[in-house]
Amino acid sequence: MKKNLLTLPTKYQLQTMNIAVADGVMLPVSVIGSGKPVLMLHAYGMDAREFLPFILSLTGEYTFYLPHFRGFGEAKSIDLTQFDFVRQYADDISVVIEKVCLLHTVPSIPVAAISMGAQVMWAYFERYGTVKVSRYLNIDQNPAIHNQSDWQGGLFGERQQEVFEVFHNVVDMTLPYAKVDSFTHLPFALKRHVTDVERQFSLMSVSRPRSKAIVQVLTHQNDHKLVFYDHSIWQHKMRCLQAYLALPYDFRATIEKVTIPVVNLIGGRSKLYDVKWQQKITHMLPNATEIMLPRSGHAVPMDEPIGFYKVLKRFFQG
Repeated sequence: MKKNLLTLPTKYQLQTMNIAVADGVMLPVSVIGSGKPVLMLHAYGMDAREFLPFILSLTGEYTFYLPHFRGFGEAKSIDLTQFDFVRQYADDISVVIEKVCLLHTVPSIPVAAISMGAQVMWAYFERYGTVKVSRYLNIDQNPAIHNQSDWQGGLFGERQQEVFEVFHNVVDMTLPYAKVDSFTHLPFALKRHVTDVERQFSLMSVSRPRSKAIVQVLTHQNDHKLVFYDHSIWQHKMRCLQAYLALPYDFRATIEKVTIPVVNLIGGRSKLYDVKWQQKITHMLPNATEIMLPRSGHAVPMDEPIGFYKVLKRFFQG
């Protein structure tokens, strides 16, 4: 009998499990691998499956659980039911972590989270503590979004007011169209403004020339393409952005309670979170070590893919 040469070993087969979260929604979680369970949380605008290139070689040792946050990836059709999306995501992740621990009969699991996903973990620690998380990899994210009199390490650092004004403007421009079903039905000038702002945000997230070139290629929409561009998650992104601007996300009071081992991975050229303020977080955490990738911006996997893989491998090995 001939073997099907196209059949991949089980550890390389990506599956989707749906987990019922608090409000009855079935949250999709991509699962791959065969081994110890680990969890990875994706960034704003990201699909959880974008982690795959960095973890495929580790799937013989670990089972990776990659939840899709509401509104993104495989969960793009799932709506938020709360304005405070970060804490709603944290509630969802609490259920996922409980389920994974139950499936593998383990008391806790390692978690790695980047950017928005890491912000969700700060909210998770605030609400649920650390008992179900054995160790945590925090990837270029601090726990306080807004600058304050005693904290200037918020999103975009010294440029925060300038960039936030741009964000406020695009949110205000899109609010009258909040109930428009399709991005293609928006006025052309508004579509151009939305995509331009998104491109600028993506360019600020990377540091290396090759990364900037990739972002330019992936995000460029000429006039003809933009007319027909089906931006399926634009409303969700605007809603998240509105919450970021309006809510005082500040989880610094939670830090002293995070006594589990933490690895604080910093992009040495990050334009989203100033290095010196991220280093303060390392010192504020009771049990933290720090790794800096000096040539990386905020989007560590894109700027330093090999360095990111090495950090992941070492982290999961404990």
